[in-house]
Amino acid sequence: QVQLVESGGGLVQAGGSARLSCVVSGTHFGSKLVGWYRQAPGKQREMVATMTPAHTSDYGDSVKGRFTITRDDAENTMYLQMNNLQPDDTAVYYCYLNHWPTDYWGKGTLVTVSS
Repeated sequence: QVQLVESGGGLVQAGGSARLSCVVSGTHFGSKLVGWYRQAPGKQREMVATMTPAHTSDYGDSVKGRFTITRDDAENTMYLQMNNLQPDDTAVYYCYLNHWPTDYWGKGTLVTVSS
């Protein structure tokens, strides 16, 4: 059974930083595409960052240059370092793993950025 558990959300002031973590169990983490998505109130879920098993990353346009995705395959953990946070970054952040043909999601962690 694949499980993803996020941590690290909370309240952050604009211009501040936060780091999210996601621990994965039940699958061979190192061979999977992983990533982070977010959903703000009243908006659709959007891609924040993804990373391939080869550690190639991709980012949504709104976070490029501010957010960094990393993964520790030995610890079955992915991270999202978020810098220069802005109120528009307020959302529930979900970690994601593709175990083809199924996508797996964490339950989400709320990040609130105050102005």
